Amino acid sequence: MRRGNFLTRLIWGLFVWSVVGTLGFPLFWMLSTAFKPPTEIFVSPPTLIPVSPTLDNFVRVLNETRFVTYFWNSLVVATATTALTITVSTLGAHAMVSFRIRGREMVGKVILLAYLLPSTAILIPIYLIIARLGLTNTRFGLVVAYTSLFLPFALWLMRAFMSGIPREIEAAAVIDGASRMRAFIDVVLPQAVPGIITTGVFSFILCWNEYLYALVMINNDDIRTLPTGVMGTLITGYSIEWGMVMAAAVMMSLPLLFVFLFLQRSLVAGFGAGAVKG
Repeated sequence: MRRGNFLTRLIWGLFVWSVVGTLGFPLFWMLSTAFKPPTEIFVSPPTLIPVSPTLDNFVRVLNETRFVTYFWNSLVVATATTALTITVSTLGAHAMVSFRIRGREMVGKVILLAYLLPSTAILIPIYLIIARLGLTNTRFGLVVAYTSLFLPFALWLMRAFMSGIPREIEAAAVIDGASRMRAFIDVVLPQAVPGIITTGVFSFILCWNEYLYALVMINNDDIRTLPTGVMGTLITGYSIEWGMVMAAAVMMSLPLLFVFLFLQRSLVAGFGAGAVKG
């Protein structure tokens, strides 16, 4: 029995580490290439660890491109989109769960259907609406487009969290004299914090990495986001600056890394709550 348990743990450990290695190797290669000089990037056989590490790729990205401008645009758009998505999805999910509205289940199914649609299928309708409103080539227009794109996912996720909050707690606050809004702020929101953080992190990541909508709706280089700005600057029809591309990718990944590091406990709590309550 002990030998069987040991073999089972050994096989399971090898499987887990093989998956981790397979998924982590591209990230390791990106980080390694970012610190390689151009002559070492194309050497054969390739080197896993830079022989002559250098920061030249990072310096060139910051000095020869508008990386800081693109970074600021992405940060503004992603933060505004996340805030707007969280606000609307939290209020909407609470209304779907708390109020006895005719057709409530149908609304939930429609939201799920909208979430399952590929983003390319609704690109043209969203672009036409943004164009009619005169919001093309603006950060606000991109925020509106991203919110409409990510809101079905956020609503469906927040609905699972809201459905796990006992309605009796909110009803008791109303009976004690609190208004519906006060009961929502003081009672419901504290219970929904793990779900709000989880939804916000996913919305921020999706917005930070989104490429297609930003490419279609933004033509002004002053307000381009990181994916389109880096792609248009460093990857051209004549050459690809792989060292600079990898350095830019490393710097683009840092905000997401910090988000996961600082919100790791809340994310784990949110996943657990969603798994139990949803």
